[in-house]
Amino acid sequence: MGKDIEVGGEFIAKDYHDPPPAPLIDAEELTQWSLYRAVIAEFIATLLFLYITVLTVIGYKSQTDTTKNGDVCGGVGILGIAWAFGGMIFVLVYCTAGISGGHINPAVTFGLFLARKVSLVRAVLYMVAQCLGAICGCGLVKAFQKSYYTKYGGGANGLASGFSKGTGLGAEIIGTFVLVYTVFSATDPKRNARDSHVPVLAPLPIGFAVFMVHLATIPITGTGINPARSFGAAVIYNEDKAWDDHWIFWVGPFIGAAIAALYHQYVLRAAAVKALGSFRSSSNI
Repeated sequence: MGKDIEVGGEFIAKDYHDPPPAPLIDAEELTQWSLYRAVIAEFIATLLFLYITVLTVIGYKSQTDTTKNGDVCGGVGILGIAWAFGGMIFVLVYCTAGISGGHINPAVTFGLFLARKVSLVRAVLYMVAQCLGAICGCGLVKAFQKSYYTKYGGGANGLASGFSKGTGLGAEIIGTFVLVYTVFSATDPKRNARDSHVPVLAPLPIGFAVFMVHLATIPITGTGINPARSFGAAVIYNEDKAWDDHWIFWVGPFIGAAIAALYHQYVLRAAAVKALGSFRSSSNI
């Protein structure tokens, strides 16, 4: 498959090839250092992500605590928190994309697994590393600021008062759909072949997607869209409030990621139409 490109008033074809689907289970992959290097990269990236973002959340709450002479209008605000999450994703995806793909989120890994971009073995190891990294990142925050961490909720996600479980679940599904849809679009091999700048800029739209989703859903759920982020904060904070409705922050992101994977692969990339066409061609032989 290819794309015509205009050069000096003429068009030349630039070919691209979709990578073959990743095997469901690849035992040989377990013997390769590149897999373990990627798992370590996912662990460290998620650790840094939680460390910076949870510190930002706690810092904002402490700066606006009127019982401690805080200013209600002080701190970074919701806008600053959203920038912290989106900015860190941009930085970390940029740093780790060439090593692990820069997932930093079990929902992203799950969506890419459904699209056969990663094997089951790699997907499971990534998710474990991401959850452990999130726990360690929140653990560092608690170690450095234990009193603030406990007092201001540990950055744990929770359904805000006045919102139903259905609303929270819907917010997580749609928010994760936006993120994973952006990941698929930014890393599409067809676009990479057509526009050479796309691979370089890929971390930017992904970070902006995280930023925009946080702006919209912080008032509803605190914004999960990343099961590892929600799980790590809940484990270290470990209060009943952190575990109330915790299932929303797993079920919602996984459903959103699955819908995004199906939409991109079978609608935008027309995998279903191609498969049907291939079947009809073979049936006429």
